[in-house]
Amino acid sequence: MIAGGWLLLLSGFALVTLLCRRLGAMPILCQLLLALALPLLSLTALQPAALLQPGWVHWLYSLSFALVMGAILADIADSRLNLNSLKIALPSFAVPFVCGLLCAGWLLTGSSATSRMAIGFLFALTAIPVLFLYLQSIRYPLQDMADLLQAAILIDILCWGLFALAQPGPVWQMLLLPLALGCLPLLLYRLKLRHEAVPGVLFFVILAVLQVLGFNALLFGVSYVLVMAQLGLRIRMPLPAAGWSRVQWYLCVPVLLACGALQIDIGALDWQQAGLWLPVFLLAPVLAKLVGNWLGLSWAWPHKSRSVRWQASVLLNIRGLTEVVFLNVLLAQGLIGSLLYFVFLLMSVTATLLPAVLGIRLIKTR
Repeated sequence: MIAGGWLLLLSGFALVTLLCRRLGAMPILCQLLLALALPLLSLTALQPAALLQPGWVHWLYSLSFALVMGAILADIADSRLNLNSLKIALPSFAVPFVCGLLCAGWLLTGSSATSRMAIGFLFALTAIPVLFLYLQSIRYPLQDMADLLQAAILIDILCWGLFALAQPGPVWQMLLLPLALGCLPLLLYRLKLRHEAVPGVLFFVILAVLQVLGFNALLFGVSYVLVMAQLGLRIRMPLPAAGWSRVQWYLCVPVLLACGALQIDIGALDWQQAGLWLPVFLLAPVLAKLVGNWLGLSWAWPHKSRSVRWQASVLLNIRGLTEVVFLNVLLAQGLIGSLLYFVFLLMSVTATLLPAVLGIRLIKTR
């Protein structure tokens, strides 16, 4: 029964993806919209939450996370971090993070300091995978793409690293174990195990296992690929390019989106409370992120035109999968409830659709 439900769900995502390709739209945008509609299933006789109960679903989610995040990190971490990326990242993180803290302190009275910090991180996050796919699809200039992607990596390192520090319990274990495992390429290099298949397979396996065990898998992934880049090594996907594209769009991305959206029970949400939260948590993260992006891009790209900086500010506001994964973590730890999850999921979809709504499509190299 559960397997049949997942097969039907994945078939729906596959049909939407095929339709988007025929219409010339980006599949990820259509998949996000479909994910936003999934909570409506809770209003029917179906029990969508039951689809998340089997242990194999958790493993499938972890494998999907490892493959999607690992592939994107392996592709974009080859270039070294530069000063422009740092200039973009600092205001792009600081402005929305502070705004998130203020909004959480105002609306979420009685919440813990960790919960308020988590809201700040939700304001600041940029979705590395979706940003990469969007920039690639509109043929964004390569050097500018590198600046934006490296800035997104820095922002997410700050968010995930500070979030791990802010949590009670074995904080150092949560930080040190992923960082220590991220240094494994140094050991492999000294042991002369330099064939691309060895560090590549090890990378994806550890990423999935850390995700299952609740450690900071993204922190491991970023540190691992940066160490690999310093050694002059690359991480190869364990699948051919054509096969990986099918696995990504027809399995991994739908699983990541569905596992988040199916946790929302629309009928149990406090809509009176939502009337107060929705305008703030829908608009404030987008506006604060745009301001932070603009300040960072004006600092890093002072000689570029206003239109170029404006487009980059909107693009750097893309949320997507990273936001969904972070929301899943917060919901699992009880730091946010279903209502906040739904509001921020709606915000994530809005911010990710914004470049397409504003007509930011094909960009010729300048």
